[in-house]
Amino acid sequence: MEGYSFPCSFAQQRLWFLDRLTPGTSLYNIPAAIRLKNPLDAACLERCLNELARRHETLRTTFREVDGEPTQVIAAQLHLTVGVTDLLGIPAEQREAEVVRLATEEARRPFDLERGPLLRVGLLQVSEREQVLLVTMHHIVSDGWSAEVFFRELAALYEAFQRGEASPLPELPVQYADYAVWQREWLRGAVLEEQLEYWKKQLEGLSALSLPVDYARPALSSYQGSREFLRIDEATTAALKRLGEQDEVTLFITLLAAFQALLYRYTGQADMAVGTLTAGRNRVETEGLIGFFVNTLVLRTDVGGNPSFRELVRRAKETALGA
Repeated sequence: MEGYSFPCSFAQQRLWFLDRLTPGTSLYNIPAAIRLKNPLDAACLERCLNELARRHETLRTTFREVDGEPTQVIAAQLHLTVGVTDLLGIPAEQREAEVVRLATEEARRPFDLERGPLLRVGLLQVSEREQVLLVTMHHIVSDGWSAEVFFRELAALYEAFQRGEASPLPELPVQYADYAVWQREWLRGAVLEEQLEYWKKQLEGLSALSLPVDYARPALSSYQGSREFLRIDEATTAALKRLGEQDEVTLFITLLAAFQALLYRYTGQADMAVGTLTAGRNRVETEGLIGFFVNTLVLRTDVGGNPSFRELVRRAKETALGA
């Protein structure tokens, strides 16, 4: 159902541009596959999802270009359905492979930002007692923090509705569109000029790191990235925290300095830029919202001059706080 329109946040505008630049991509899907040992009631799950869509305007938002600019279009109401795929007819030894295939297929299925909805939910019936819940949202209406809000509220609603009770969740004080309007009103004029001046200076003359690799960087990115996990033991973590306390910095800044030192040893480049994410929720009213708040920052630090590690930590602190 047609609803009402609001300007996009700057983060949404960025993703709208990227979607237009590479249409039909699933790069900005946020998928989740959750294995359930106790089957969900599909009808109750649908009721929960539609309560979440009523509660969070972002879940019923689509996007339309008006006079060359993207605009949020918030439907007055939206009815979400849950598709159930029964795998019981497949031989038991083949079901796991089919679960992986279907979950991967769902995660890679693009969204249409103009038509929506930008949330999809499905259930795979693996056995009489086991299901896999598939949830996919587009990043333009969600982020990692939002996913936690989504699943926390979904669980609370499901428990209450199964007991025949009303929603236990208090009404939200603001919506994401309120945040987008506030951001647009704040980031203009002198404030905008100050922000642009800072980032133009920070990014001027920035070059890529010359990391030693066994393959040349392709002309076009394949986006076939990966992740590497490193576990830091409890004693080392405690020592790092104590080190940071001496200069009144967080564990993040201490580890950022260590990472920059490592990159310097690999590259020999003193002009060190590292990309990181910030939650972007600097008002308490936004903490319970589902929406796209996260922002990417470039942390550029001069690691030259053979500084001590504590000096490098102080430089990293200045860079992080400035950004």
